[in-house]
Amino acid sequence: MLYQSGEVAIELDKQGELSRRKVSYPMLVGTYHRLTLPGFVLFYDQNGDIKYIRGRGRDWPHPSEWLKRTRGNTWVYYFSGRYTEDLFDWLGEYYLPCFQYASNSLWRVDPFAEEAVQKALAVWKEAPFLAEGQLEPGAPSRITRFLHRLRERGEAAQEETTRELWRVLGDRIRVLPPDTRHVDYEVLPLIIADGCLYNCSFCRVKSGRSFHSRTRAEVREQLRGVLGLLDQDLVNHNAAFLGLDDALNAGEESLIDAATMCLHALRDSPLRERYLFLFGSVHSLLGAPEGLWRSLARLPCRTYVNIGLESADQATLDQLGKPVRAGEVGEAFRRMLDINERYDRVEVSANFVVDPDLPRAHWRELEGLLGDGPGRTRSKGTVYLSPLHGGRKREHIHLLHSLKMRSRLPLYLYLIQQL
Repeated sequence: MLYQSGEVAIELDKQGELSRRKVSYPMLVGTYHRLTLPGFVLFYDQNGDIKYIRGRGRDWPHPSEWLKRTRGNTWVYYFSGRYTEDLFDWLGEYYLPCFQYASNSLWRVDPFAEEAVQKALAVWKEAPFLAEGQLEPGAPSRITRFLHRLRERGEAAQEETTRELWRVLGDRIRVLPPDTRHVDYEVLPLIIADGCLYNCSFCRVKSGRSFHSRTRAEVREQLRGVLGLLDQDLVNHNAAFLGLDDALNAGEESLIDAATMCLHALRDSPLRERYLFLFGSVHSLLGAPEGLWRSLARLPCRTYVNIGLESADQATLDQLGKPVRAGEVGEAFRRMLDINERYDRVEVSANFVVDPDLPRAHWRELEGLLGDGPGRTRSKGTVYLSPLHGGRKREHIHLLHSLKMRSRLPLYLYLIQQL
């Protein structure tokens, strides 16, 4: 439905793409509502929550750049048009996400300080009132109900929904697997296990608690609550994240049961393909029985399991406070290659830390794994490099370029993003 009055246009239930592609402009996926005001276009999900904002005038930094509000109630600004660098070569995407919170990005830019962006973050709060002022007498009831819904789903309501999400989940999700970039981090979240096996001293994004699996009853109740919060916008989801930090260690029964419940919940989405994402650890990967991988491969989805390997050099592992042996890291890397070779719809990816000040042996071992380990060039088994510290971009990019010249696996930087 399209309604236009003066400088205001409202389109309800506008159908976007049914699958995501790697592009450098804002791609709208699923069904959404669009409100056009002087200077801005605002996009809302099926619950009436603000989702995207783009500027229309010459004051907007670039026509291919946009703002996105996440399920965790933070804003991400997507750079794309103002970079001459090959972002895809470094990130696997044609845009650079910029966050309102501290992350590990090497790009020290702050679009949120720009006047046009600040104006966009302010205008959405007034958008329904501005639009109502432009309505003609006798405007369609669907239009007036829509604007009323936008007023109900203002800033306070959306903040409360996020707080309720954390309460239902029992924790915040401070980091998503890097592979969730394939669905623009749009996931149905479900926590099946808390904590981590290691709690490495270098890690700043995980909970710090010891590992503990949740019961089936707890997971079912949690999923019921999450689905209630996603409500009408569930149809715009085709991916699930099983958290928190090492869902792979929860065991085959818990993992497959939770995955099956999530995929059943996503059954009515018109979006093409289904995805499952989770984290694993060195020891959960090495300890996972073959039957688990066969079960994952039989699921009606593509499954991505991200493993934090960090380094194959023992001195570096000790420096990072990661209680694993270098030999175990090498064994886990080979296990990753083997699983990716044998299971078409399952992909295991790996993370390694990078920093110009790490021991030379770290770089030597990493080059060996990436260059000699695979034996041949492979399209599966992406390796993500996570900067320990921001800044020193030129040095990091030089190191990444050197590694990409040697690597037989896809290799990108890992920008830590929250839910």
